[in-house]
Amino acid sequence: MLFGVGAGWILGEMRNHGTDPAKRFGILRERVEACKEIWTQEEASYHGDFVNFDRIVCRPAPLQQPHPPILVGGNGPKVLDRVLAYGDAWFPNRIPPDDPMIARVEELQLRADEAGREPIPVTIQIPPRDPSVLERYEEAGVTRAVHMLRPGDAADSGSAERKLDEWKERIRVYTGE
Repeated sequence: MLFGVGAGWILGEMRNHGTDPAKRFGILRERVEACKEIWTQEEASYHGDFVNFDRIVCRPAPLQQPHPPILVGGNGPKVLDRVLAYGDAWFPNRIPPDDPMIARVEELQLRADEAGREPIPVTIQIPPRDPSVLERYEEAGVTRAVHMLRPGDAADSGSAERKLDEWKERIRVYTGE
């Protein structure tokens, strides 16, 4: 299992669901820390400003050790800090132009190295069509690219099949198979 988290970006929706947007990053951090406690301790407790519980047991525990990889989503100015603080991987939306995005992947890897960490996996969403640009992402540290099938595509089987055929061809060109 991959466990993706993000603080959110639609502020009005957050307020509608009872979350103060100004506190969302602290809430996210504490919830991730609490999940790690629950997943790694036989009997877990956590006490923070937003998450607070005593002695709970979670069974079955995740099979992955020490816990499922936590992919921190986001593209904001401090997302790399969050990835390094409590994430196992980064899951940004690919937003062109590509050069600044690739530079951020490189910055993450440099900062991970400086912190004594192994290279941090990066998954980009909506990869570039140009195989040479995707190769640059890979060289920078991107380990996975995922495509998005939008609801309208899924509702129209012809559209979904066209998208899947397109992706299959792009993968074939990229891998040279």
